[in-house]
Amino acid sequence: MATIITMPRLSDTMTEGTVATWLKNVGDKVSEGDILAEIETDKATMEFESFNEGTLLHIGIPAGETAPVDSLLAIIGKEGEDISALLAGKPADAAPVKEETKVTEETASTPEATKSAAPAATSLPKGVVVITMPRLSDTMTEGTVATWLKKVGDAVAEGDILAEIETDKATMEFESFNEGTLLYVGIEEGNTAPVDSLLAIIGPAGTDISGIAENYKTGGAPQTAPAVAEEKEVTSTEKASEPIVQEPSTDGQRILASPLAKKIASDKGIQLTQVKGSGENGRIVKSDIENFTPQTVAAQAPTTAAAPTKTETVAAAKPFVPAGEVFTEEIKNSQMRKIIAKRLAESLFTAPHYNLVIEVAMDEAMKSRTIINSVPDTKVSFNDMVIKACAMALKKHPKVNSQWREDSILINHHVNIGVAVAVEDGLVVPVLRFTDAMSLSQIGGSVRDLAGRAKNKKLLPTEMEGSTFTVSNLGMFGITEFNSIINQPNSAILSVGAIVEKPVVKNGQIVVGNTMMLSLACDHRTIDGATGAQFLQTLKQYIENPVTMLA
Repeated sequence: MATIITMPRLSDTMTEGTVATWLKNVGDKVSEGDILAEIETDKATMEFESFNEGTLLHIGIPAGETAPVDSLLAIIGKEGEDISALLAGKPADAAPVKEETKVTEETASTPEATKSAAPAATSLPKGVVVITMPRLSDTMTEGTVATWLKKVGDAVAEGDILAEIETDKATMEFESFNEGTLLYVGIEEGNTAPVDSLLAIIGPAGTDISGIAENYKTGGAPQTAPAVAEEKEVTSTEKASEPIVQEPSTDGQRILASPLAKKIASDKGIQLTQVKGSGENGRIVKSDIENFTPQTVAAQAPTTAAAPTKTETVAAAKPFVPAGEVFTEEIKNSQMRKIIAKRLAESLFTAPHYNLVIEVAMDEAMKSRTIINSVPDTKVSFNDMVIKACAMALKKHPKVNSQWREDSILINHHVNIGVAVAVEDGLVVPVLRFTDAMSLSQIGGSVRDLAGRAKNKKLLPTEMEGSTFTVSNLGMFGITEFNSIINQPNSAILSVGAIVEKPVVKNGQIVVGNTMMLSLACDHRTIDGATGAQFLQTLKQYIENPVTMLA
């Protein structure tokens, strides 16, 4: 008996999902545990495996389309089984697009049905796909097209990067899950538009799309007519090969590859680390896997080793300013800058801030750091020590590790510390999850990795979510003391200043010592003054006596 498979709920906040890629076609055999499709949720792209076996008889959501949770995703049953009753039993809004298209064509062929077929005028021509501004993070409400990597008239293959889209957290590559020709661009470079706005139209070259964009902008979003799934021939060699587990990159960096390229590589037994990508920013696409041979790697290895690439940074030319003349320059606000302004203004004017300042002696911390860094392959900064001390202090003072809600205060008993990192366009806050369970060397390695990828705009949205407390350090710029604005929904942020050598009083004697100023900005709705002061006292004890963090 045929089984209906619905759009799964793959995360606790997921309300709808997008089928990124179908890895099975109608008519293919499906075994229990086979990957049916890759589904894009509000947080990540995840593989969806089958818990049934049989033949894939029907696909309800074509690749590239989005549907609510529990919508008809597919039907699996016996080969040749009649599923018309199952399809007829579905609600009208979940009826398969393929059948709707067929009915429309039949009714349009008769003059009497012309009027009844009028509502279908907004449906798309065969093979044409409307692409909307994607939601690339859970807090994204609008996006800016930083760069178009394809132009109108260019051929687009599945897995090609269409554009770089700037969200409220990072600039991310947006790849095409369809193939055809780029027929229309709805959002020009540098322009910002809300999520689900018309981004582009892809379809067969020469297709008349007049009226589609206008209909979409006026609210008449057309029903996407999916291209008929093409049956792909698989050679006996590919069928016989077993999927392999991909090895991580030797340099620790994420391997850029399209979902389809990953699937083909796994099926063919090819390690992605051996493949050189021909896509944008070295991204591995389908053709790279299909054209890959082991001899290619062997031939290229000596060349790569002999001629390492050299990157040079060229300073931007400064505008000429004539003496005695008024000269101004207007810089358009980036999407990141807009979001920073919006979020920080909301934080400052909705959360009643107050600041507590404490001076910490750093002599013992400096000695401890020297000893720790004498261990081979170990590098720990003072900031790493402050982060570790914060994590341990938060476990003792959970009220500081809290969030304000209109009807309650949420106490977090897990510690995820966000570390403010300055980037070219503004500020991002990558998150160290379960920081209290990390060693100093683990914190140091993670911070360096996250900060490096933040500056190269390679952070994932999930790596900037879920912080419960934030640390901001301007000590490396010589700033001795400053106050930060709370990174909501956190209730507090710690500002770390520079270590200063100055006269201090010890045991009634004036001696030379090293001190550091810490400023804690608190949300008075959740943290009272005494609570914040107790947290700072505990933090001071940990930093002044680093050995106590081992207890």
